[in-house]
Amino acid sequence: MSHASLSPAIDHPAPITQSVPAAAPPAELTLEERLTLVNTAMTARLDEAAVAYEVNTAHIPTEPVDLADVVTVPLTPTLQPPPASYSTPVAALLQRAHHRLLTGGWCSGALVDEDGARCMLGAIRAEARGDSGLEADAATVLLDAIRRRFGDHVDSVPSFNDAHGSSRVPIRMVDQAAGLADARGL
Repeated sequence: MSHASLSPAIDHPAPITQSVPAAAPPAELTLEERLTLVNTAMTARLDEAAVAYEVNTAHIPTEPVDLADVVTVPLTPTLQPPPASYSTPVAALLQRAHHRLLTGGWCSGALVDEDGARCMLGAIRAEARGDSGLEADAATVLLDAIRRRFGDHVDSVPSFNDAHGSSRVPIRMVDQAAGLADARGL
C-alpha cells in the first residue's frame, strides 16, 4: 500500500460551468402595461418627494389654518332670507348688518363705495337707521369680538376693516359679534 492511498480522499469539486440561458428578449409591453409601469414609477417618485419635503420643511414654523378662512362661498351666491332674528336689539342689529354685508357687498376704505358695498361700520350705521346709541353699542360689541379673536392691539372697527383685503374675516366677525351680543343679552 502506498502512502497516497492511506490519506483520506478529498474531493475537490470541479468548477461548475453551466451555461446560463440568455435572458429572453423583453416582450413588447402593451399600452396598459406601460401606463401601469409609469404610474408605479411616478407614484414612488412622488412619495419620495413628499417625504423629502416633510424633512426639508420640518424646521419652518407654521401658524394653524382657520378652516373658516379656507372654506369660501360660491362666486354667485344665491340670496337667502335672513335667519330668524335675535331677540335682543344689538344682536339683531349686528345680524342685519351681517346680512347686508353678505347681500350688498363689503368694501374697505369707505363707509359706502360707489357700488353700494359697505364696510363693517357702514353696514351697522345703515341698519341702525339713525339710532346712534344702538349703533355705538353694536360697534362696541363688534370691537370686543374682534379683540377677543385678534388681540387688544386692534384700535377700532374701521382700522380692522381696512386692514383686510377680502370680506371673509370682517363679515365673519360681524356674525360672531351678533352671537356675542345675544349671549350678553344686548
